[in-house]
Amino acid sequence: MKLINIGFGNLVSADRLIAIVSPESAPIKRIVQEARERNMLIDATYGRRTRAVIVMDSDHVVLSAILPETISGRLGNRETENEVTEDE
Repeated sequence: MKLINIGFGNLVSADRLIAIVSPESAPIKRIVQEARERNMLIDATYGRRTRAVIVMDSDHVVLSAILPETISGRLGNRETENEVTEDE
């Protein structure tokens, strides 16, 4: 199981991740609001501005204060590390 740091020591499972998106568009705002109403929203921003919305396969929606590009880069680093260890 791969874990990705989404900021402030919070981790999510890379295997359960569906999408990492920016929170500005109206459809994403609706997804966040619906998740809040269903008690499926996890706010990992620690009071800071939301910069990424992470959609999980369990219908949970996670808010992060880290940019989607940064989270994606961390996911890419994990895959590269695993490839190196598998080749050895």
